[in-house]
Amino acid sequence: MRRFLALGDSYTIGEGVAPAESWPAQLHARFAEAEIEMEQPVIVAQTGWTTAELAAGIRAAAPAGDFSVASLLIGVNNQYRGGLLGAFRAEFRKLLGAAIDFTGAPRRVLVLTMPDWGVTPFAEGKDRDAIAAHIDRFNHVIREAARERWAPCVDITTSSRRHGGDPRYLAPDRLHPSAVMYADWVRIVEPEVLKALGIRNN
Repeated sequence: MRRFLALGDSYTIGEGVAPAESWPAQLHARFAEAEIEMEQPVIVAQTGWTTAELAAGIRAAAPAGDFSVASLLIGVNNQYRGGLLGAFRAEFRKLLGAAIDFTGAPRRVLVLTMPDWGVTPFAEGKDRDAIAAHIDRFNHVIREAARERWAPCVDITTSSRRHGGDPRYLAPDRLHPSAVMYADWVRIVEPEVLKALGIRNN
């Protein structure tokens, strides 16, 4: 049976939505509809986690066994707290290495770019352009790390920027994605997961 490990923070655990509405859960449901056998996702994520906290969370959870595919979506809390890019780069590379170890192959690790929280109503009164520029710098580090390890990198930043001001795409806190936004991310991620699993070649 295929196994999926989802590593991250609030965007992975689905802060503000029902557990079945998070993007890993929606992806699993899509696979079930398509009769693609996969166990329920193993999720190691928590709202507010930085790269260092995710690393500690992985050590505590100690996910066992081999995984067919993994996802890594982390960094927004580093950016939000004003973390340094150099420290983020080092910690992210270690997390990517751990994810590759869990799957046994870089092509089976999907690296997701960070969403832009600066387009949401939560950021009202803040310098949205500065937030976007800062997130772009963090995402450059993410893409660079993925490229170095030959891991696929999936852009969900564009989706977040396109829909982040639409209430339908936001949870009640006006910051985190709604089930509708997560469904859009699944649309983007699903083909890459299928390729990682060897089910689809292009």
